[in-house]
Amino acid sequence: MKTTMMDVPLSLNDLLERAGRYFAASQIVSRRPDKSLVRHSYAQWFRRTRALGAALRALGLRKGDRVATLCWNHHAHLECYFGIPAAGGVMHTLNLRLAPGEIGAIAGDAEDRFLVIDDVLLPLYRQFAHVHRFERVIVFPFSGAEHREGMPGEFTDYESLLAGADEAGFTYAPHDERDPVSMCYTSGTTGRAKGVAYSHRSTILHSLVGNQPDYWCMKNTDVLLPVAPMFHANAWGTPYAAVMMGVKLVFPGPHLHPDDLLDLMQLEPPTLALGVPTIWMSMIQAYERALTEQPGRWKLPPGLRSLVGGAAVPEALIRAFHRHGVWLQQGWGMTETSPLATVSYARAELAEAGTDERYRRAAMAGVPAPLVDLRLRTDAGLDAPADGRTMGEIQVRGPFITGSYHGVPVTADKFTDDADGRNWLRTGDVATIDELGFLRITDRTKDLVKSGGEWISSVDLENALMAHLAIAEAAVIAIPDEKWSERPLACIVFRRGASATPAELNEHLLHEGGFAKWQLPDRYEIIEAVPRTSTGKFWKLKLREMFPR
Repeated sequence: MKTTMMDVPLSLNDLLERAGRYFAASQIVSRRPDKSLVRHSYAQWFRRTRALGAALRALGLRKGDRVATLCWNHHAHLECYFGIPAAGGVMHTLNLRLAPGEIGAIAGDAEDRFLVIDDVLLPLYRQFAHVHRFERVIVFPFSGAEHREGMPGEFTDYESLLAGADEAGFTYAPHDERDPVSMCYTSGTTGRAKGVAYSHRSTILHSLVGNQPDYWCMKNTDVLLPVAPMFHANAWGTPYAAVMMGVKLVFPGPHLHPDDLLDLMQLEPPTLALGVPTIWMSMIQAYERALTEQPGRWKLPPGLRSLVGGAAVPEALIRAFHRHGVWLQQGWGMTETSPLATVSYARAELAEAGTDERYRRAAMAGVPAPLVDLRLRTDAGLDAPADGRTMGEIQVRGPFITGSYHGVPVTADKFTDDADGRNWLRTGDVATIDELGFLRITDRTKDLVKSGGEWISSVDLENALMAHLAIAEAAVIAIPDEKWSERPLACIVFRRGASATPAELNEHLLHEGGFAKWQLPDRYEIIEAVPRTSTGKFWKLKLREMFPR
């Protein structure tokens, strides 16, 4: 017997058309660098997005060509999310928080042809322009149209490009549902950032799963405030899901200070906000301080929900927000998982559980999402039982989980096949899982530092430090930090008769190592020798015992 169902390919273009047809009046609000707000209706955004697609095709964009973006969260970045794949291209979001040289290297690895960039980020661009040459640099006047005057001839003005495009005559590039639509790079957790390419199919399925009631649960009446950057795993995929439902979007632009976010919430109250824990830690501190020092300055929107990810969410933070009527919902995932993999939500089995148990569960990574197959593999190569105690490496598979990296051979340290020939992604995270499916992250197989939702490679820092003439050995560990979750501490052994100050070492890391300022160690500890395991490796467990904070 054969199915009677139509075989209709999944496509982002259908979401774009749906938004223009049914949600024309829905709003997209963007905050500019001067903190003014600019508003667009979905109808305007629909026309501008199609115009972008037409303009890129007129510039010679071919199917599969990469178009990089170096932008904050705003309406034009959302136009890129849909306009680039509509023209047959692949949107590649560049992380503006990386060191300039690393940004250029990633753009080169992706072979980006064009770049769409905010005018306020041109100084950053000039720092890596020599590393990778784009055929066309398209500058979005984020500062306002009045700043377009006198734009250097080496750049193309975004607004002029759209104004001269044939939006009415634009036709979508033919494609298969498995063709790529966007590309993000991992944070270099093993020393080298690797590209993950998402398809029409994977993005649509991820959006459908994410919008289930126990997860994002976005409705047409919602107002989404994506504090998570659009260059971090595509703001966790939520812009696609928001457009799917015609949700009002409020983009904060570059203003991510807690005071700025709380001010924005007074002007455009969200019903759903998302970001890394450090954002919410700073926000609750500012909010509670204002209750005493400036009563009435801010009110948290009634019924606000917040999805928090990128690092472990402390139970104390969940409790603090809940006192003010806001529930923080924790999720776990990776660039490789699109990124939604698990979310901690209320289970029917826990309806009679006490408050403490509810908070305890909320501080876990959560339950695997539909279509995400997850297992914990022990060191013995067995599946860990769901007992909440036995630890194992998280391995996942599913239709929106990557099975390889762009231009990188598939290796056993990242992917593994089981007896049935199924491919699993090895995440490098270690966890336990209980009988209700709640995942609890316990450690990482790689010694990494996760600061403010961003990875810092301890190995890269160690190698760079040991390249300094004064240093014989260096080992970097993560230490707890109230604001950033974790910060790097460098344990160093000087060569005999040599020395260096922390300022000199930081200068070395900045200029010789190519690190960004936020990646530098918070502290240096001078030790006689780095402890080693029986196999001669740095014994970081012992260092953590020596320097717990």
